Amino acid sequence: MRILVACEYSGRVRDAFRSLGHDAVSCDLLPSESPGPHIQGDAIEAIQKGQWDALIAFPPCTHLCASGARWWAQKRQQQDEAIGFVLRLWHCGIPRIAIENPVGILSRVLGKPAQIVQPWQHGHGETKATCLWLKGFPLLKPTAIVEGREARIHRMSPSPERAKLRSLTYQGIADAMAQQWAPSLDGK
Repeated sequence: MRILVACEYSGRVRDAFRSLGHDAVSCDLLPSESPGPHIQGDAIEAIQKGQWDALIAFPPCTHLCASGARWWAQKRQQQDEAIGFVLRLWHCGIPRIAIENPVGILSRVLGKPAQIVQPWQHGHGETKATCLWLKGFPLLKPTAIVEGREARIHRMSPSPERAKLRSLTYQGIADAMAQQWAPSLDGK
């Protein structure tokens, strides 16, 4: 199965699916940080140019997440563009779609997320509520619940790399996506 992992520069989700034998390709405006099939460019163009069985997308949350709600009125145009991008992903015609984003404005646009996952449900001792809107994929089941939890990402100090570090998918969640969603791609 061909999977496009959109808005992913780390390669974590791409590589998790590739380790199970799927033809997964990451796509981001940034170059990939790990070797593997990667399209450096616009995700919508990648969707239009390829034949994809699934799309797993991590659209930038800068103008969408609730943590920035106090600035929404000042950045209406950027937010409208970000919402438009997400809607193009959601309605692109690929049969299986997962869109990941923090709690925020997308619940008004796409409706209530199918589920909210936490890193501590997948082997990481941290909190970071992450919404998943799903078409054709099952809900993720916890894989390794961790008792000690902290909001490390929320408390991250400002730095030039902060946005990139905050956007990384936890490896446990990437692995859970691949292990639990691959059977739906294989028709099992």
